[in-house]
Amino acid sequence: MDFTLDPRHDELRLKVREFVDEHIIPLESDPANYNEFENIRMSLRDELRQKAKAVGLWAPQISKARGGLGLPMVGQAVFYEEANRSIFGPSAFNCAAPDDGNMRTLEMVGTEAQKDAWLQPIVDGKVNSSFVMTEPHPGGGSDPGMIATRADRDGDSWRIRGHKWFISGAAVARHFILMARTDPNPEEKRRHLTAFLFHADQPGWRIVRRIENMGPDEHGGVCELEFDGLTIPDENRLMEVGDGLKLTQIRLGPARLTHCMRWLGLAKRCMEIAQEYVSRREGFGIRLADRESVQLKLGEVAHDIQIGRLLVMNAAWKLDQGDRARTEVSSAKIHVADTLQKAVDTALQLNGARGYSKDTILEWVYRYARCARLVDGASEVHKMVLARSYAIEGSDYWKWG
Repeated sequence: MDFTLDPRHDELRLKVREFVDEHIIPLESDPANYNEFENIRMSLRDELRQKAKAVGLWAPQISKARGGLGLPMVGQAVFYEEANRSIFGPSAFNCAAPDDGNMRTLEMVGTEAQKDAWLQPIVDGKVNSSFVMTEPHPGGGSDPGMIATRADRDGDSWRIRGHKWFISGAAVARHFILMARTDPNPEEKRRHLTAFLFHADQPGWRIVRRIENMGPDEHGGVCELEFDGLTIPDENRLMEVGDGLKLTQIRLGPARLTHCMRWLGLAKRCMEIAQEYVSRREGFGIRLADRESVQLKLGEVAHDIQIGRLLVMNAAWKLDQGDRARTEVSSAKIHVADTLQKAVDTALQLNGARGYSKDTILEWVYRYARCARLVDGASEVHKMVLARSYAIEGSDYWKWG
């Protein structure tokens, strides 16, 4: 096994790190740079985006032909980790969720006409997007087989009726990817879904509410949506009728992994804040950094970050080989979500009251990190994936590649 980083990716890593340190991290300390939902103001974000574009640090996951960097998943892992050393970083480089996963999916499965109309404006930073899948009970959450929102054919169009919630980014999105049931048989759970594209200005749907939560919120928050006759032309259908589950697999695997890439960056930043503080803070005649108990805490987190990085790189490499890497992504998702929470909790504890205050970003990350074990499938679901995989008779745990 060769763990050597491609020199081009390492050069890009250093370039992203320099940009984050110089242009983005300094913005975190000024409350005027935040919107009411504790994210970077959109106007300021757009200024950063222009700077990022100017130095060639834009849309790492998208092909060069569409205006991105065209990085493989392994290269993206390097980029995303450095980008999310700042809480504002991914949005500045146009690699934040949910746009990141939506762009990747549209480029993979969209027709050329769909890419021009629906993908390119997101790549260019002109619009935000949203992925509309999760539903309240008895609809589908982690189990897409339960999705109840209906799409009924009406000539050359589809009529959408149903109820969705916790839809990320919906309050500011203009372009939406919607998952709906096109097979009315409730027992059909393989070919029952189809994906559609719709625009925010189309009638027949509404945002019921922006759901208040622990925060901080991404741009557009998480919203509850209602569909009461939204009409979508068949030309705005993604893939074939009944291919919706296939599309979710195409989207969600890499999207889960890019979450992990970003979370590693946040975990690393938490440790940077902790190490800077304990290196100068003294108590009872000794620096905190010289206490063995502090060294053990920091060492444990450093250990977990490195494990997380190896899990992410392994999954990224398998995706680059054309493998679905389902179990590898699930392993990374479980471990890195836990690592982020452990990293910020440790950093907050070592910073004492300072960590609990808004003098650093630790309390922001602390609230954000709790969602990591829920987003894109709860950790328990991913553990079920692993259990089923390794329980298969004849499976070879040590089979690599």
